[in-house]
Amino acid sequence: MDNLNTHFRKCFEEVLGAKEAKALLRRVVFHYTPKHASWLNMAEIEIGILDRQCLDRRLPDRVTLTAEVNAWQLRRNMEQRGIEWTFTRQDADTKMARHYVL
Repeated sequence: MDNLNTHFRKCFEEVLGAKEAKALLRRVVFHYTPKHASWLNMAEIEIGILDRQCLDRRLPDRVTLTAEVNAWQLRRNMEQRGIEWTFTRQDADTKMARHYVL
């Protein structure tokens, strides 16, 4: 999730009350994205990986598609793979420099 203030304990307590918020937050683990990225970047990366690893061929029907995607998703989740952010702000500045207005 993005680093928004809506994801802090106090925000939950304001909406749900302290007791209910505490019960909910015991079941939640927050995974924050880096400040230079967002949940949308992560989703796009995973979709790209899915496309390359699972959808790189013609599948005959929806049943096969569902089975392939489910198997891929199970494997990815079991591996607990993370995203290694290697593209920095400096990289972006270099790559996009020609588009900047001085």
